[in-house]
Amino acid sequence: MTTTVAAPAGATENPYALSHLDALESEAVHIFREVAGEFERPVILFSGGKDSIVMLHLALKAFAPAPVPFALLHVDTGHNFPEVIDYRDRAAARHSLRLHVANVQDYIDDGRLRERPDGTRNPLQTVPLLDGIAEGKYDAVFGGGRRDEEKARAKERVFSLRDEFGAWDPRRQRPELWSLYNGRHAAGEHVRVFPLSNWTELDVWQYIAREGIELPEIYYAHEREVFARDGMWLTAGNWGGPKDGETVETRLIRYRTVGDMSCTGAVDSDAATIEQVIAEIAASRLTERGATRADDKMSEAAMEDRKREGYF
Repeated sequence: MTTTVAAPAGATENPYALSHLDALESEAVHIFREVAGEFERPVILFSGGKDSIVMLHLALKAFAPAPVPFALLHVDTGHNFPEVIDYRDRAAARHSLRLHVANVQDYIDDGRLRERPDGTRNPLQTVPLLDGIAEGKYDAVFGGGRRDEEKARAKERVFSLRDEFGAWDPRRQRPELWSLYNGRHAAGEHVRVFPLSNWTELDVWQYIAREGIELPEIYYAHEREVFARDGMWLTAGNWGGPKDGETVETRLIRYRTVGDMSCTGAVDSDAATIEQVIAEIAASRLTERGATRADDKMSEAAMEDRKREGYF
């Protein structure tokens, strides 16, 4: 027989207990400081998307009142959403951060990369990314990947070792018991670092609400000209859409994730406030990438294949 002992009258909850958001924030801040102590030239991948915005916010907290001791790096496909690129530039200027941009278009213009028939440039980001890391001599690269996004990302450690070609090998990932992170790497290798690994999409939005973090308006419901392809609403643009037979229409939509316009779909939504977005996400049964990223639907192992080549 189990006996339940009632709490004494007037007893309160532990005032020192952390909320789940406080615990996630504390872990991320610890990771930023750990990297600053272990590595010589870290850099933050910053696109102006919500995860990289939260990551930058955490970095600012980790080192306040001192400035963030890392530069920002973005691989610009040339087909990114204008609202997001504008936010990226404003954020870098606001916090006086160095922003390095690797442009996929430059690689296409000089013949180092070839445009894909489908117009999608997301898979073309790998070479500019690896070149940017090599040119900057970066030994640690912060990314905003989360384990709940996609099954290949669920295999990542917080510190993800990449070889001299930028490739990811899941068999070389190291244990991280008791939050002990091993940043050891050979010359030419580097480590990808994911401070948001243990966060979910809902955690990210609840944290954005709690901290009052500004986001590009593209994340909230707005009217936009879109067309249907492969079960997604895509934005018309010079990347190759729409094709013959694809009709452009104005719909009330928002974006759960942002990337190359050619493969990032919108969702029908009337969630115009952060509270409405949180309620919508809490009721969803599809991950943001599973619902809105065409590049992840190319094959069952699309993301893992690209990670082995050096992708985020």
